[in-house]
Amino acid sequence: MTGTDHDTRLIEVAARLSVAPAGDFVALRRSAAKQVEDRDLAAAIGRLRKPVLAAWVVNLLAAHDPRALAPAVELADAFREAADAGDGRALAELTTRRRGILRDLAERAVALAAANGADVGAAVRASVEQTLDAALRDPDAAAAVASARLLRPIKATGMDAPDLTDAVSGPFEAVSDAPEGGDDLAERRAARAAERAAAEARRHAESAEKELTRLEERARAASARSAELEERLAELERQRARTANDLDAARAEADELAEACVAARDTARRARKAADRAAT
Repeated sequence: MTGTDHDTRLIEVAARLSVAPAGDFVALRRSAAKQVEDRDLAAAIGRLRKPVLAAWVVNLLAAHDPRALAPAVELADAFREAADAGDGRALAELTTRRRGILRDLAERAVALAAANGADVGAAVRASVEQTLDAALRDPDAAAAVASARLLRPIKATGMDAPDLTDAVSGPFEAVSDAPEGGDDLAERRAARAAERAAAEARRHAESAEKELTRLEERARAASARSAELEERLAELERQRARTANDLDAARAEADELAEACVAARDTARRARKAADRAAT
């Protein structure tokens, strides 16, 4: 059996066991191992581990309705792109969307578990929500959840990649570990990189245009203020000129009146002397 066939068969068995009732897991694993002739594959099947309850609940949802997790994959990609681009507004909008999707997925998963005879308490539900939240944040976590072969809950903090070590039953290749040749994944990554670069260029252009508009408005305001002050200065110059003329006229009039006062004083003195002589 080739390595590819071995992995494919192992994944098929792991997928069946990952949604099997907990009480039936060991017997089903033993039966699956006995049904294969390849000794290496049988040994690999025998080493498959039983998922914890929270992971089993998430596996039920992924296996029962693969389309239910499509928004998780899309949202995880969008989160990574927004984070890479530093787009705070997009991250806020995606966070709001994530809450709604998370609530719906968790409720559906818990309902499926109940329909399969499992009693999901608050602690298990919290682990289910934590795992689904990781899938809504990170493409690798989304792929792990979509495999329906989880062994344990997954946690994503911030925008760091979650730890997927021993988190999936059977062979699993994270999106970030996949080869980047000329395949569709590489093309999608290149397209996303181009979109991020274009978005960054648009944000830079918009920022530059806003700065230009702000500076142009300030320049217009400064120009208008300069024109206003120039007009006020011109008016003050005109007032200064008129005042200078008035000052010159007032000084000339004062000089004339001073001379007239001297003449009038002499005339009054002579008239007084004449009056005094006439009285004697």
